[in-house]
Amino acid sequence: MSDAATAPWLQLTLEALDHSPEQLEDALLKVGALAVTLEDAGDQPVLEPAPGETPLWAHTRVTGLFDAQTDIEVVKGQLRRFLNTRILPECRLASLENRDWVRAWMDDFHPMRFGQRLWICPSTQPPPDPTAVNIRLDPGLAFGTGTHPTTALCLEWLDGADLADKTVLDYGCGSGILAIAAAKLGAKRVWAVDIDPQALLASDDNASENEVEDQVELATPTELAADLRVNILLANILAGVLVRLAPEFRRRVKPGGQLVLSGILEQHTEMVRAALDADFSFGSPQQRDDWILLEGVRRSG
Repeated sequence: MSDAATAPWLQLTLEALDHSPEQLEDALLKVGALAVTLEDAGDQPVLEPAPGETPLWAHTRVTGLFDAQTDIEVVKGQLRRFLNTRILPECRLASLENRDWVRAWMDDFHPMRFGQRLWICPSTQPPPDPTAVNIRLDPGLAFGTGTHPTTALCLEWLDGADLADKTVLDYGCGSGILAIAAAKLGAKRVWAVDIDPQALLASDDNASENEVEDQVELATPTELAADLRVNILLANILAGVLVRLAPEFRRRVKPGGQLVLSGILEQHTEMVRAALDADFSFGSPQQRDDWILLEGVRRSG
């Protein structure tokens, strides 16, 4: 465990009034929170809900955990942009005593199954089914462990897909969880792409831990070969970014290939679909809580 894990922490708490708890949670993770908790007026904390579970309280507070050196004013500015608001929800800042908060969070992270054969298991616990497709993954600075509904939707999609001899691009890879799952489920070659160096480091470590480093190639978007086109492109990113990346997605997916998009709040579904409708034929959305997964097939031409 690094020294950062036992350093003092800052805790930024937002009140879920004009925004849903899910919107605030996603925004905090995007601006660098190391962990996010949800709590009700009785201060009973709930870590990111398990797939299919959403804490429903009349009044929810959402708290992000940050390193003590974090410039919270910068974080607040980023939050305003992500939430598309000039005024942040009511918020408060507190310092926390020294404690291994990441390890405490991991203590509550248990093996989870997605679909029929895929399990995400922390390294501290044995896999419930040794014969299944097991991914070893611990929470870290680049989050993505399957506990968020958008990641769960993607993992379940991968579990049900035929990946044999397919090429896959995980755009915005985070921890590398989707790239690793694709490799372990039979993909021939996987590219894991992110603009964040920390995410690429985490993906590299996790791919090695799961013995798929020879199948997974790490890159920033600018490092991808100009002529790279894949059978399947996965992107679990916020809706506004998905819209901006629409030209890149058109370029990267082969005719007849599949585009799988998550990170979409229900009210943004049509916006994302409209940005790509000319080139992809979309099926019915899949939904978990307030989050949507869209699957499209690349038209010829």
